[in-house]
Amino acid sequence: MEPIKYIIEIATSDFETTKSAVEGGADRIELCANLAEGGTTPSYGTIIQCREAFTVQLFPIIRPRGGDFLYTEEEYSIMLKEVKLCKQLGCDGVVIGLLNSDGSIDKKRTAALVEAAYPLSVTFHRAFDRCSNPFEALEQLVEIGCERILTSGQEPAAPDGMELIADLNRMSGDRIIIMPGSGVRKENIKMLAEKTGCTEFHSSLRGKEKSKMEFIHPAFEDSAESYMNNAISPDEVRALRNSLS
Repeated sequence: MEPIKYIIEIATSDFETTKSAVEGGADRIELCANLAEGGTTPSYGTIIQCREAFTVQLFPIIRPRGGDFLYTEEEYSIMLKEVKLCKQLGCDGVVIGLLNSDGSIDKKRTAALVEAAYPLSVTFHRAFDRCSNPFEALEQLVEIGCERILTSGQEPAAPDGMELIADLNRMSGDRIIIMPGSGVRKENIKMLAEKTGCTEFHSSLRGKEKSKMEFIHPAFEDSAESYMNNAISPDEVRALRNSLS
C-alpha cells in the first residue's frame, strides 16, 4: 500500500515569509497581505517577485478588503481584474470567497471568477465557514468548478470543527478537495488527518521577529508595529510535515 501523499499549504504575508515557507518545504503558498485581517490581495510587486523567485505552487488570495464577504459591484470588479492579473503573471491558482447577504454562496459572481481564472485552480476560502448551509454550499461549489474548499468546519479553529470537516470530506468524494485550515499545528495535524480523512492542510504558522533596525526611536521603542516583523520558521514548516509521518 502506497503511503498517503499529503499537501502542506502555508499562508504567507510578504516575500520574506514566503521565502521561509518555501525553504521549509511548503507544497503550496497562499500569498496574502494583512494576515491579521484574514488576508487581503497581495501587491502586484509581491506577486511578481514571488513568481520569479519560487517554483512552488503560488495561489494569491483575491480579497479587496478585510471584513465580511459581501461585496459591492465595484469590489467585485476589482476582484475580476486581480484574477486576470494573477493569470497573466503565471500564478498556479487563486483563492476566492463571496457570499450573499443571506449567507448563501454568491453563485453567479463566484462562477464568473472561476471562469476568468481558467485554467488556474480555484480554492474557495473560509467565507465557506460563514455560509448558512455548508452541505448545500459544497454541492454548489462542485457545480461551479472550484477545486478545493478551505474550511475550519464552521468553527474558529479546525480541531473544533473536525466532525463537520469529516462529514464534508465524506460527501465530497473525489469531486472537490476539503482542506482543513485555522489552528492547524504540528501538535494536531496527524489527529486531524486521521479523524477527517483529509490529505491537504493549510496553516499560517504566524510568528514575529525583532527588527534589525539599529536605531530605535525612544518614543516608539514599545511599538510592535515599528520594530517587529512577520516571520515564519522553516523548521516549523518541516515539523508540520514530519508530524504526518
